[in-house]
Amino acid sequence: MRGLSVIEAAQPSPLVALDGRQLARAHEACADVVVVGSGPAGASVARACARAGLDVLMVEEGHEAKPESFPKSGLQAMARWYRDLGTSVAFGPAIIPFLQGKAVGGTSVVNGAINWRLPHDVWQGWVRADPALADALPWERYRVAEEELAACLGVQPTDERVAGEKNLLLARGAEALGLEHRPIERNVERCRGLGRCLQGCPEGNKRSVDRTLLHDAVDAGARVFAGMTALSVIVERGRAVGVRARSAAGAPVTVRARHAVVLAASAIQTPNLLRASGLSRAPVGDGLMAHPGVSVSGRFDHDVDNHHGATQGHEVTGLRHQGIKIEALGFDLSILASRIPGVGHGFAARLPALRRHAVWGAGLRAEARGTVRPGLPGMGGRALVRYALTQGDVHKARRATRVMCELFLAAGALEVYPGVAGLPELVTTREQAARIERDGPLDARAYAMSMTHLFSTARMGSDPMTSVVGLDFQHHDVDGLFVADSSVFPSNTGVNPQLAIAAVAQLAADAIVRAGVRVAA
Repeated sequence: MRGLSVIEAAQPSPLVALDGRQLARAHEACADVVVVGSGPAGASVARACARAGLDVLMVEEGHEAKPESFPKSGLQAMARWYRDLGTSVAFGPAIIPFLQGKAVGGTSVVNGAINWRLPHDVWQGWVRADPALADALPWERYRVAEEELAACLGVQPTDERVAGEKNLLLARGAEALGLEHRPIERNVERCRGLGRCLQGCPEGNKRSVDRTLLHDAVDAGARVFAGMTALSVIVERGRAVGVRARSAAGAPVTVRARHAVVLAASAIQTPNLLRASGLSRAPVGDGLMAHPGVSVSGRFDHDVDNHHGATQGHEVTGLRHQGIKIEALGFDLSILASRIPGVGHGFAARLPALRRHAVWGAGLRAEARGTVRPGLPGMGGRALVRYALTQGDVHKARRATRVMCELFLAAGALEVYPGVAGLPELVTTREQAARIERDGPLDARAYAMSMTHLFSTARMGSDPMTSVVGLDFQHHDVDGLFVADSSVFPSNTGVNPQLAIAAVAQLAADAIVRAGVRVAA
């Protein structure tokens, strides 16, 4: 699908200072702090640094997304607002797709608007592995940042009036099974339950960072250069002094940094940018962690309209300590149909009842660690991601599938479709569901998985041999080069990380401001 038109690109914007689609000649700019990426991490850093009086310039590969530009079709939204047209994959024994937004505001523009406070036990695990992190990421300071950001984003539990039947059914099933559950906390205001978070809210009622943190940053003086692909960090005499980029119109762009360069481009793009800059020592791009997920669908005796209601409005939290978190999933009908079993006449016979189907998914806190590298020639600029689930991860997938089947049955589903190769396509009793965990395959290829929430490819740590950035978020080898996104997380979190990413980035901004003051002095 084509990009935005010339007319759209030419519209003035209070958010974007320079649009790369309009920049066909070489361009140079300068700022105190140059931030690569404008998602939750980059926006949080830019906001904090600009409010501290630093001149901030953001370099963002994507374009500004406005409510009128969000299509109803999920497939069209992927083509327009997702990296690689929504077809990014991790290679391994099982090929697992993953999704990343590409827009001003990053993936927050097209995610499910889910926010979790970082569980204290996750932070404790980081500190046990590297006790110095207790001072680098002090819990009380982190919590203050997290709560301030939650207020700015308008995080609130999903209102039952807009939850929609798919979410209420999940609550009913969890209650019947005695599993702890709750409405999902989401960054929305005036939500009407249109079920289009993953395509972008057409009414602008999702408080994504382009509508919140970035506006605060721009109000404080920050500038956003959109449609600019960062190519490398400029390093001179051991210090980061700028970024080389290319505009969407093909022009070279050089942005000089007086105090700091901050990489906040995601756990995929950040390590590859480091490698493109000749900074490949230590585990750059190694140790990729994620939350792979499995999903199950079911048919009820009444209309569910899975594409209506809060996109992801209810979750089962009672299995979190087992590394499993279950959520209702909202898709448009074209994607929902792909979750229905059968082919030919059998598949066609089920389509008239599509409105009676729901899909729920389980995110897994996987143990697997993968790698990220620049793509090979012929890959069209895609990253080369490798990732292989452990046997323990597959056990979690099998258990999660069983529990979701039981949840559907407890909620009143007539038929449940586990979607696991080698198993019967239908489950109608709890005994059949139990057999999934007992007899189901332990081959990752049997499970239709996707992967979200990517971490740990430029980890923070006290040991330069096992980490990429130090306890001040600064690269071990290059002064003035900071990493502030989920790349620095020591591990995955087991929960949706949007709020944690922004809060950790705010702590990074504190270190950047301190470093800027030292340089200025």
